[in-house]
Amino acid sequence: MCGATLGVLDLGRPVGMAPAEWRARVDLAAAYRLAAACGWDDLVYTHLSCRLPGRDDAFLINAFGQAFDEITASGLLVIDTAGQVIDGSGRRANPSGFALHGAVHRGRADAHCVIHLHNPAAVAVSALAGGLLPLSQHALRFWNDIAYHDYQGLALDAAEQAQIIAELGGHRAMLLRNHGSLVCGRNVAEAFVLMHTLDTACRIQLQAMAAGDALVVPPADVLARSHAQLTADPEPEGAIEWPALLRRLWRSCPDFAS
Repeated sequence: MCGATLGVLDLGRPVGMAPAEWRARVDLAAAYRLAAACGWDDLVYTHLSCRLPGRDDAFLINAFGQAFDEITASGLLVIDTAGQVIDGSGRRANPSGFALHGAVHRGRADAHCVIHLHNPAAVAVSALAGGLLPLSQHALRFWNDIAYHDYQGLALDAAEQAQIIAELGGHRAMLLRNHGSLVCGRNVAEAFVLMHTLDTACRIQLQAMAAGDALVVPPADVLARSHAQLTADPEPEGAIEWPALLRRLWRSCPDFAS
């Protein structure tokens, strides 16, 4: 992010709050607002969570009942691994909604940000037997690099949590059959850009399938080479895109950083 914008976003930091925590709060609040702008919200359900910097047992998440377009950096809750609020605010979180997030945070040390959505395009593709097909460059980011989990009902018990972690493996994205999508990132920017890429790939696939013509899939060697090119950089994805997204958000609704 350009220095000027970073300085503006830092103006709302409460006295005594570490800069690293405030930056995590601003990034997560921004991701909520951007998700709402993309039409990914489902009333007050689904969540975006972020590990509190320097902590393995505390996470930032929205207060239950807030819409994505209401989220602010200072309004985010701090919860423990069980989804219980530990910031002394007395506000309510959604422990059952955090069950999936908590499992991924615990199972993947690199999963600093977890996004789980019921975005319609991803739900639709998750319900297709073939899942995500390599029909676009967006989809090639996930060629042989996306996990699937079969739907088992609303409740997510310990056994299913363990199953999800095993199925996720080292992948950064998962389609939960008949349910939704999940991505995990090394930071908020990476998680958001991965979700944007996945959602775009799903929408392109559905549009191509709806056209009714035969689908064109690149040869296997092209698929493998393209995926390797798209994932060659070992650094977290989203580093280039995120500052631009924050600047756009600052122009349209600067209160996210309050």
